[in-house]
Amino acid sequence: MKTGGALLAVMVLIPATLAWSHCQVPCGIYHDDLRLEMMGEHIQTIEKAMQQITALNEAASPDFNQIVRWVNSKDEHADELIHIVTWYFMNQRVKPVASDSPDYDAYVAKLTLLHEMMVTSMKAKQSTDIQYVERLRELLKEFTTAYTGG
Repeated sequence: MKTGGALLAVMVLIPATLAWSHCQVPCGIYHDDLRLEMMGEHIQTIEKAMQQITALNEAASPDFNQIVRWVNSKDEHADELIHIVTWYFMNQRVKPVASDSPDYDAYVAKLTLLHEMMVTSMKAKQSTDIQYVERLRELLKEFTTAYTGG
């Protein structure tokens, strides 16, 4: 009885952790096309948030509550984009290649595109400049071609 009570106390006192879509368990269940589509949706949402922030800020009487909500949304979607780039593609899908392999240049190109996507996402969080959205779209297109070969 004491063990059950102790276990229950531990379960109540320790908060549940958030489960991510890919937790580094080698399940072999991957949906690359879905992830690429999700990345596009995150970019689209970042753009919409930037537009809304700009429009609300230019209003005669800015609605600061809505501005904060859109900033939070923009940041969350940029974080989700970074999450897919790192946890899904960099950690699990883009496999390391030996430097003397004929596939090494393609490997480096994919990693470079992913890294630039992370940095550009970070810059999108810091700004409402649409240039970062445009660059994210370009990077996603380039990465999709590099990754899928198509």
